[in-house]
Amino acid sequence: MFYWIMKVVLTPILGLFFRPTVEGLENIPADGAAILAPSHMAFCDSVFLPLKVPRRVTFLAKSEYFTGPGLRGFANRLFFRGIGMVPIDRTSGSSAKAALETGVRILSEGKLLGVYPEGTRSPDGRLYRGKTGVARMALDARVPVIPVVLTGTDKIQPQGRVLPRIHRVRIRIGPPLDFSRYYGMSGDRFVERSMTDEIMYELMMLSGQEYVDVYAAKVKTVMDRSGASAPEAVAAMRERTTRLAA
Repeated sequence: MFYWIMKVVLTPILGLFFRPTVEGLENIPADGAAILAPSHMAFCDSVFLPLKVPRRVTFLAKSEYFTGPGLRGFANRLFFRGIGMVPIDRTSGSSAKAALETGVRILSEGKLLGVYPEGTRSPDGRLYRGKTGVARMALDARVPVIPVVLTGTDKIQPQGRVLPRIHRVRIRIGPPLDFSRYYGMSGDRFVERSMTDEIMYELMMLSGQEYVDVYAAKVKTVMDRSGASAPEAVAAMRERTTRLAA
């Protein structure tokens, strides 16, 4: 109930300031389970996409969003649950398994599940190598994957910025990707990598972003340790890989 209240309240407000447009809504089924696989530029991706999709979208989110103390923590929990987020503990050794199981459970209920294939926000606006979790869920739940691209959200909320800027948001939704030819092959890492690469290719074609074949999370780790920019971190990682392969 609170999800729909939030949607009714936020849609006109965000529409007034950010004028979000959406293309390809017909690619989202009117009923039945599916995975929405968006590119990830800013935190507010998880706000704009559910507001523009007629059906409820459930996103998996790190549990830290739901565990803050006091009144602010309560308000955060209310907001994040209100926009359709489900907490996942990413600190435990079984976090990946928990995320997969939660995602498959949501899909088994016939719902739309939003999962960012990159696993984290892009550090520089480029599209990074996808993790195979989306592929595994699609195989286990036997559902299509729908690529989604959001542009402009990184201008509204660059990483590290709390107060948003005014900028127009555009959402493009691609045709569903049918992976039924791979059903029964869950756990095959070559199949899951092939599916993931196909998803990332479709995102690249929809967005026009430059594709970087390394994980964004690893790039961020190098950036934090060295103070390098994202392009510098990527170059350093590639140089190290080349040296090890020589």
